[in-house]
Amino acid sequence: MQIDFKFPHNAVFIIIPILLLIAMSFGLRKKIRILQKLQLALIIKGERLRILCMFLGLILICVSLLGPQQLIGKTTIKQEGLDIYILMDTSKSMLVQDVAPSRLEREKQIIGQILSKLEGDRIGFIPYATSAYIQMPLTDDYDLANLFLKVVDTDMIGGGGSDVGKAIKLAHDSFDRSSQGNQVILIISDGEEHEKNSAEVLKNEMEASLKVYTIGIGTPSGGLIPVYEDNSDQIIDYKTDEEGNPVMSKLEDTTLKELAQIGKGQYYLASVNGSEVTDFLSDISTLKKGSSKTQEVNRYGQLYQYFLGAGMVVFLVGYLVPFRRKSL
Repeated sequence: MQIDFKFPHNAVFIIIPILLLIAMSFGLRKKIRILQKLQLALIIKGERLRILCMFLGLILICVSLLGPQQLIGKTTIKQEGLDIYILMDTSKSMLVQDVAPSRLEREKQIIGQILSKLEGDRIGFIPYATSAYIQMPLTDDYDLANLFLKVVDTDMIGGGGSDVGKAIKLAHDSFDRSSQGNQVILIISDGEEHEKNSAEVLKNEMEASLKVYTIGIGTPSGGLIPVYEDNSDQIIDYKTDEEGNPVMSKLEDTTLKELAQIGKGQYYLASVNGSEVTDFLSDISTLKKGSSKTQEVNRYGQLYQYFLGAGMVVFLVGYLVPFRRKSL
């Protein structure tokens, strides 16, 4: 019979009966000395039996806290979820600080919040600026996704422009066509677009199973694009145009709203309270999920109740065992 423990970290509680055994043993010795002075003798066997029963009872109770379970067989489960590609704007305009701490950092915060809420869905990252590439293919390993997310910055892709159309086409071509569920594209951006062709690209790539959602980051008033010292967080200047004038970057949500409309999804504005994350997750929860993988898992029968019951009985027997004293 194979027995495993569901909560092995609870083994720390075994120190309790051990400490109790030590304390009661010292107490027994002290009690014997006192009774001898009073010309009384203690029935040692009964007292030792009492201590032993209480000790064993607590040990059994502690074993029950470990969650003992017996392997009784295997079962096959089918995991269902959505395939979600997040298109991450990494152009230089995402460094603007009109949204604290910056548009890029807020973008990463939003993605982190989404990752913390997903269950069973596969997610992939496609950063884009003048070009796009798959930084992380679709996976349900959210710890791995968080590691990839940490290294995202505006130096990942050269150039100063933004072409979300390339990212849309790349995401579309990378989805698993054998999946029976919906495919989701989430675009997070300030909406600035230099190629102005994303809507046309999306129209050409649209399928019934594809849904496109967008999140706009920034403010209508906008801000200047900072230039940082190499390998430093120190701002040394602000980006200028060919005439030397500071470049002002503003939230341009027109394209983002259009993409969401074409993609039969929804546009959200990034907010301080993170409502866009809640709304996005609520909206995709109604979509048809596909089978992402099938796996065989062990089935266990729980045994903790037997150890708990036996432990309580043995402890009570020890607690209630009578012992007698007699005159010397």
